[in-house]
Amino acid sequence: MNSDDEQDWATTPQNAGPLFDRVADDLRRQFSADLPPGLYIVATPIGNLSDITLRALATLARADVIYCEDTRHSRHLLAHFGISRPLRPYHEHNADEQRPRILADLARQSRIALISDAGTPLISDPGFKLVRDCIAQGHAVTAIPGASAILTSLAVAGLPTDAFMFAGFLPPRTGARQSRISELAAIPATLVFFEAPTRLVETLGDLAGGLGDRPAVVARELTKLHEEVARGSLSNLAEVYSAAPPKGEIVVLVAAPEEQNVSDEQITGALAQALDNMSLRDAAKIVADRFAVPKARVYDLGLKIRSSGSP
Repeated sequence: MNSDDEQDWATTPQNAGPLFDRVADDLRRQFSADLPPGLYIVATPIGNLSDITLRALATLARADVIYCEDTRHSRHLLAHFGISRPLRPYHEHNADEQRPRILADLARQSRIALISDAGTPLISDPGFKLVRDCIAQGHAVTAIPGASAILTSLAVAGLPTDAFMFAGFLPPRTGARQSRISELAAIPATLVFFEAPTRLVETLGDLAGGLGDRPAVVARELTKLHEEVARGSLSNLAEVYSAAPPKGEIVVLVAAPEEQNVSDEQITGALAQALDNMSLRDAAKIVADRFAVPKARVYDLGLKIRSSGSP
């Protein structure tokens, strides 16, 4: 134990002893149990290494091999916790090549962990096809939950969380990005995006143009030393970051569209027309998008139309 460790221990609250004992007991219990064969989807910290879970540590330490996006990045994480396991790369450029190898190892009863550079694997990262193929071949797939930039940003944004949609990265080209934004405009939920710092200002401007100047949040470097959560309108945030270009990992959140003051009579009239040539399900979606109101409300009105004997 070095002098820094001794100093840290000396300043630890006296009532922390039982906590340390419980943590050690939990890890011993996990290590005493066998880790069954299968694929383990293990969440890792998005910044602060202390956010890793005890179950994640126990799983990574007992896996036969760990697949990751960047072995250099993940080796730092493992070394921090004193874990020494074989690391192999699994990313978008080699996934087709590595998947058969992983499946073959699973068929031999291997215990394989999949991690990403940060957060929960498969979220804007490769892995879906691997999980799908594992399920198809009857291999166990277990999620070891933990950190997520999406949920972390939602927790601190101050925007409604009862309904949200993660839309990943918007297209880098302006035309494609604006087209995608128009597709998302009527969705009655908080929108969550990942974005590169070099495109943030342009993206915020396009969001304001395509969605209206809605309340929004830019969450940057979450859980890290220079964490920042900026709140304001889309246009205001675009102005702020045009003056001071950001760095680091960024999540953008945009409030849902305000529900228009639309009467049931307006919705019923539009529904009656739409039901002449389409199903209630399709008509409800079209009318809900048109008036920016919840689809459930429109669908319920459609059921009333049908029960009354109207078209």
